[in-house]
Amino acid sequence: MANHRVGLWMYENCGGKEIERKMVAQLQEREIEAITGLNLAQASAYDGSIFCNGHMLDELDLFFSYNAGQQTPYQVYLYQVLNSMMPMINNYDSFALTEDKYLTAHKLKVHGIPTTDYIVCNKHNIEQLKDHMRFWQGKAICKPVDGWGGNGIIKLESERDLDLLMPYIAQQSAPQFYLERVIENDFTDYRVDIVDGKFVACYGRKAAPGSWKTNVTSGGSVIKREPVPEVVDLALRAAKVTGLEVAGVDIIYDIEHQQYVVIEVNGIPAFATPDQEAFGLDFNDTKIEYLVDLIDRTVNQAAGHAQVVRHSTTQAHAQPAAHSIAQTPSPVELPAEIAASYHNANIAPVLHAKETAV
Repeated sequence: MANHRVGLWMYENCGGKEIERKMVAQLQEREIEAITGLNLAQASAYDGSIFCNGHMLDELDLFFSYNAGQQTPYQVYLYQVLNSMMPMINNYDSFALTEDKYLTAHKLKVHGIPTTDYIVCNKHNIEQLKDHMRFWQGKAICKPVDGWGGNGIIKLESERDLDLLMPYIAQQSAPQFYLERVIENDFTDYRVDIVDGKFVACYGRKAAPGSWKTNVTSGGSVIKREPVPEVVDLALRAAKVTGLEVAGVDIIYDIEHQQYVVIEVNGIPAFATPDQEAFGLDFNDTKIEYLVDLIDRTVNQAAGHAQVVRHSTTQAHAQPAAHSIAQTPSPVELPAEIAASYHNANIAPVLHAKETAV
């Protein structure tokens, strides 16, 4: 019989089903039952509980969500509530932080981690944006603060490009405008996978000819990379600062300033696809092992904490009675004339110390 129950929601394409199968098998070996297919898009909440596919989710010991491609605002909405009931991987606060490019960049800057220069301001403050573009030699990259895969990212080569872009920006619902400085690089990057504060893998991506985007979904291709110690250390620091249990840190080399720079921190970094595994990216089994270790430790720590809380609560309920007995003040001896008057009225009062102060 399983000691714990966890919920999983994994992507199914590009080898996702096989990854899920391996995770479920390894969790079962540790007496952890895994309930799969818990797509929060199909969930509903009422009477203090969340239900999905016939399961009461608040009875789970942990929830693991790993499907960026099918993620919707409704799922994220329930994700936050679910994390108030149980541990989540990734935890909601860190997940929400890294879903926002500005918030992530701000966090990294505050903690002294090299990242791209940026400006975020009201989208109607055009002059301030142009001032920054002039400071950056007239070039910038416009990004939505959310999104993934390189979608919606536009490279601006001049202030005129910004002017041409403004009618489009004005139609967007987002109140802010986010620009990044263009970093001179060789159109390749490093992707470093981190799980539970441990290095998993390092590989790279290369932009297609004539393009500057390295994202595979934008035409880039995967390349092999050696795990340069400086790059790995930078990725570990970035993952720690953001608080992600599972992170994919994107890093490029800034040719102008001759340093590695964190471009993005992702909360749902992809596993290697079957084609990529055939190419030589063989980190999936290590990543699965680290994830299972993390889930195992997390549910057992949560169970141990709950046991301590129950024990403390039991002791607390017992304590007031003992405290009351120990603190009950002794009766006070009354002056003889007052005692006599009570005696004559057949009254036998017992006054306590604090009552004599009146």
